[in-house]
Amino acid sequence: MSQKTEILDLLKRGPVTPMDALSKLGCFRLAARVQDLRDDGYAIRTEMITVGSGKQVARYVLVA
Repeated sequence: MSQKTEILDLLKRGPVTPMDALSKLGCFRLAARVQDLRDDGYAIRTEMITVGSGKQVARYVLVA
């Protein structure tokens, strides 16, 4: 299964952050895979969230 397909499966279950993709799939380039999915016609929203250290990271949500 390709990383793109695996990320789509994760998105169908809920929001995905870069740390989720790294820990669950070993994917270092989540933003690139999300762009691939957008290019394929999937509507994916990007939300910026603040994590424990005060750093902002992207969280991706599949729009139904």
